[in-house]
Amino acid sequence: MSKNQNILIIGAGLCGSLLALRLAQHGFNITLVEKRPDLRKFSLDAGRSINLALSDRGLRGLRLAGVEEAAQELLIPMTGRMIHEKSGNTFLSPYSGREDEYINSVSRPGLNKLLLNEAEKMPNVKIVFNQTCTEVDFDTPSATFEDFESGEKSTYSADVIFGTDGAGSVVRANMIHDKSFLLNISQQWLGHGYKELEIPPAENAGYRTYKNALHIWPRGEDMLIALPNLDGSFTVTLFLPYKNSDYCFENLTTPEMVQEYFQKEFPDVLELIPNLTEEFFNNPIGAMGTVKCDPWHRFGKTLLMGDAAHAMVPFYGQGMNASFEDVAVFDEILLKHKDSLNTGDTSWKTIFDEYEKVRKKDADAIGELAVDNFDEMKAHTGMELFQKKRKLETAFEAEFPQDYYSKYSLVTFKEDLSYSEAKRQGRAQDKAILSLLHNGKLEESMTLKEKLEIVKKQTQRILNESEMDDYLKLK
Repeated sequence: MSKNQNILIIGAGLCGSLLALRLAQHGFNITLVEKRPDLRKFSLDAGRSINLALSDRGLRGLRLAGVEEAAQELLIPMTGRMIHEKSGNTFLSPYSGREDEYINSVSRPGLNKLLLNEAEKMPNVKIVFNQTCTEVDFDTPSATFEDFESGEKSTYSADVIFGTDGAGSVVRANMIHDKSFLLNISQQWLGHGYKELEIPPAENAGYRTYKNALHIWPRGEDMLIALPNLDGSFTVTLFLPYKNSDYCFENLTTPEMVQEYFQKEFPDVLELIPNLTEEFFNNPIGAMGTVKCDPWHRFGKTLLMGDAAHAMVPFYGQGMNASFEDVAVFDEILLKHKDSLNTGDTSWKTIFDEYEKVRKKDADAIGELAVDNFDEMKAHTGMELFQKKRKLETAFEAEFPQDYYSKYSLVTFKEDLSYSEAKRQGRAQDKAILSLLHNGKLEESMTLKEKLEIVKKQTQRILNESEMDDYLKLK
């Protein structure tokens, strides 16, 4: 099908590579253009978000394109959060009470290479590297690129263009500056930045700390996390305020200050990272923010997808998963219209409209949840009340696996539930359990089943109140 349809995809990161592969499988002619060099031949810059957490929604997208099995070789299961207290004590907080639910640590370049290799096998895919997009002609549609090395300019035309060029999307920037098109956009930056470090492998490629967990050092305003790599190392990320704090990126300017800070907040990490100060000053400080925009497409000829449409902070581990789910959701809508698209009875605009109507509310929802989870990870995970809540939820999931899913499980493991519904249910559950625990309404003498029934009733009461508030707002 669709042999006469030419598609230009700008951005060959994770979302763009998966999209190119899937659309090629449908028979479209694909040109995939990337501004960076081919990462299969050149290494990425150090300290640039190497690790990711792959979970059910992302696996759905890989499964759709037939590469889930190949991707499994790149994954390290993480069954929970390993919390590191200042005292040096640690404890594992499982992600779920169901044994078969866990997330996976995966190398961003490793997964990207796999997708590029699979896309390149398709005879109807052309991949171009080292060309940065300088201009998009939305009416043609076409895009002009400049080669990084030669400076030579090239223009590619297509029936439709997909912008999968990330949070700093050039395609989106061109939409903003297009006076014939009104794009609404909001960008909210966190007051925290991040810096990447590395725990090197132990001897014989062993691990210096527990392998199958996402490690967290929660310190209120500051936080350190670490994810395992296949070679025995851990990619470590420090999240720290830019300024206005005793320790912040603004004042951690000398090796002595960095050593003092880690000795005070993360003393056990000093033993794990031998060349801490060297890495600290060599690696850049990254920014984090949430981007929302609408509409996602311009008159049915150019569509934003992935981070270009809905960038989010990384604290729910759903950025990549949401982008892969974008591809899966788009694929469902495309399949429904593919025959009429071929005959000309359906336009790309119809498909883009339906996709945005279905997907926008869910993209907004996970963006909001990711900001919420930042506070949870850096502060709440170390609090006694939160730990009680997590233990209770884990017990609910283990004892009544079909009757209870925590907010985290709804978002991470229920791929058949939309992000927006997971947010609605999950927030109500959190509010219910925390208030019941705080007010002593879940007594130790109660059975687990009795506690679950109380939580369910309180959750439903909160949901009903929320629905009534929404109804009154509409009136």
